[in-house]
Amino acid sequence: MKSLTLEKANLIINTATNKARKLNMEPITVVVLDAAGHLKAMQREDGATMIREQIATAKAWGAVSMGISSRSLASVAEKRPDFMNALLNMADGKIMPVPGGVLIRDTKNNLIGAVGISGDISDQDERCAIAGIEAVGFIAGV
Repeated sequence: MKSLTLEKANLIINTATNKARKLNMEPITVVVLDAAGHLKAMQREDGATMIREQIATAKAWGAVSMGISSRSLASVAEKRPDFMNALLNMADGKIMPVPGGVLIRDTKNNLIGAVGISGDISDQDERCAIAGIEAVGFIAGV
């Protein structure tokens, strides 16, 4: 199993922010968590609003804690709102069921972490997370 090192986490962040600049997105915040949901690295671009760190973390934490992307959690919320409300209560509100939280899997499909991005439209946030994950040779779980 390949591990999620600080070097790789920082490369994920740098690639994601570079992608956001190429797409002319609003300033983003990128959070990388390990498989246990612990913070590995975080960067907030100049101009990103102050709550973006919490949103990005909630996207990544929800993904890694449930083993599905935050996009998939949005689908769960739509189809099973009572379940999602219960889940949010149990997680003390630390889950954000919208696109932008993407699982990081190694080449053997082992879950090794998640990336959460917030700052622009959720679909664009997710696009940058995928670019960052793939740049280091990992598989993006969307």
